[in-house]
Amino acid sequence: MTPSRYVVGIDLGTTNCALAYVDTEAGEAAKVMVFAIPQVVAQGVVEERSLLPSFLYLPGEGEQPAGAFQLPWDAARDFCVGEYARVFGSQVPTRLVASAKSWLSHSGVDRRSPILPFRATETGRKVSPLEASTRYLKHMAEAWNASIAKGTAALRLEAQEIILTVPASFDAAARDLTVEAAKAAGFEHLTLLEEPQSAFYSWLDSLGERWRQDVRVGDLVLVADLGGGTSDFTLIEVGEVEGNLSLTRLAVGDHLLLGGDNMDLALAHTTAAVLAKQGNKLDANQMLQLTYGCRSAKELLLSDSTKKTAPVTVLGKGRSVVGGSIKYELPRTEVEKVLIDGFFPECAKDDEPLRARTAGLQELGLPYVADAGVTKHLAQFLTRQTEALASRERPGKKKKGDTGILPTAVLFNGGVFKATALRDRFMSVVNSWAKSAKAEPVRSLSGADLDQAVAKGAAYYGMVRRGKGIRIRGGTARAYYIGVEVAAPAIPGMSPPIKALCVAPFGMEEGTEVDMPGQEFGLVTGEEVEFRFLGSSLRREDPAGTVVDEWEEQIDELTPMRVTLDSKGGSGRIVPVHLHSKVTEVGQLEIWCYSRDGKQRWKLEFNVREQA
Repeated sequence: MTPSRYVVGIDLGTTNCALAYVDTEAGEAAKVMVFAIPQVVAQGVVEERSLLPSFLYLPGEGEQPAGAFQLPWDAARDFCVGEYARVFGSQVPTRLVASAKSWLSHSGVDRRSPILPFRATETGRKVSPLEASTRYLKHMAEAWNASIAKGTAALRLEAQEIILTVPASFDAAARDLTVEAAKAAGFEHLTLLEEPQSAFYSWLDSLGERWRQDVRVGDLVLVADLGGGTSDFTLIEVGEVEGNLSLTRLAVGDHLLLGGDNMDLALAHTTAAVLAKQGNKLDANQMLQLTYGCRSAKELLLSDSTKKTAPVTVLGKGRSVVGGSIKYELPRTEVEKVLIDGFFPECAKDDEPLRARTAGLQELGLPYVADAGVTKHLAQFLTRQTEALASRERPGKKKKGDTGILPTAVLFNGGVFKATALRDRFMSVVNSWAKSAKAEPVRSLSGADLDQAVAKGAAYYGMVRRGKGIRIRGGTARAYYIGVEVAAPAIPGMSPPIKALCVAPFGMEEGTEVDMPGQEFGLVTGEEVEFRFLGSSLRREDPAGTVVDEWEEQIDELTPMRVTLDSKGGSGRIVPVHLHSKVTEVGQLEIWCYSRDGKQRWKLEFNVREQA
């Protein structure tokens, strides 16, 4: 296949999407460019913006005048994506889809069903998290095709090499859904890239060869990525190969639904308490409006250090909507107090986040973490990685008396870290740990573009795949396992124990395969069965084929798969098989089961299947 002219990086973000690209026809002068995305910014007004807000507005029948949402490529559009959806929809939140990316990763709901907007009335229009994500990607494709392709098939976005980013902590099911959304948008030439790695690639690109002066052999760089929906931690090691600096991704953190959304909710509740004291008690719909209003105010204050306050407006109840509007000036001091003390508390290196007691009944909302302390989650991440990396020989490895693994440098990513006060508190906490460990102060790496880094880094990585640039080694961020039921006599009231069989070792590179011919297992065919998938970011030494008997402390359950495999011998037939694993270019795990005689084979992969 002839390489495409453009290499495109897409950041499908919780709060904003972005697209960057490289025109390879520019030769040695080729550089990463940001694509300005045309979108509706007011009724009937289309302008280009460097970001596409990840908001989808679904108006009621007859609500908007004809042509209110028209685009150069679609004059009859009856929904809105982007800036106007974000601004206008914040006043009508029951018709506004937001945080679709967080819902896409939520295994507790049917992500293919129309459940968004989450609190919309039953009679209102709804879409699935998958459909919302697809619409964002389709909008970018349509905008590109109208602006750049202009009727030339070979230049359409669908024909280009696409690097689509996902959180490093996304499990295989969420990655598969992201791929499905991309394919529904028409993208076929697709590769997934972890967002923290993408941010690091953008940093490399921004410095050119000067990056070698900012880091040294033995450095352990923490990429702290705090976006609209998630907190992602990644450790990248700087090593040396044949006299040249090398980069290896060593570890990624757990999937934490902790980000800008949580901060918006915290600010909304704080503001609601102030309004209540003024005699303005808000109902559920007004609280939704207030949350979106606080989001806009927060973003304004974080992006402009000269502003002391930002306006928040909540529409009144009943018929006197306009006259009864509630207006409040959210002070910068209040925002920084809530965010700094609430989300970046000072804590010790061995602190752990609180675990809330689980109630018997819960609202089917997003599974936010119980403890909002980002620094506490970071402390837990570093403690766990200290244990996981204890046997690894690496430059700068902790010495006797050290308290554990600590980064030597931090690269920030995500819109939350636009606020200098938040970056300063983060570094203050990390450096307090370094001081306690009698280590050198931790450095903050400069030069990151917090809005565009992920998209830019993805485009840069596309060129790395073509042999230009520095590659971060790492492979899979976890070791993956499949559950194997132990052959044991039936015991009343007890299920047979499950062993964890490693099918993809930690760091297995995309596009590679591993065979396990020496072990046979019984594969149930002809009836519906459940395959239990598991993963671990801690067990780094297990080769493919390792069987772990006691796995509950270090291996976590992922989304299971229910499937009926074809059978040539009737239902309920058990076929002796051996396993062969493959990690595809887009990061999907395939497990092939080969019959003993080699005449049959079955494929299992991390397709999304909702829990029964």
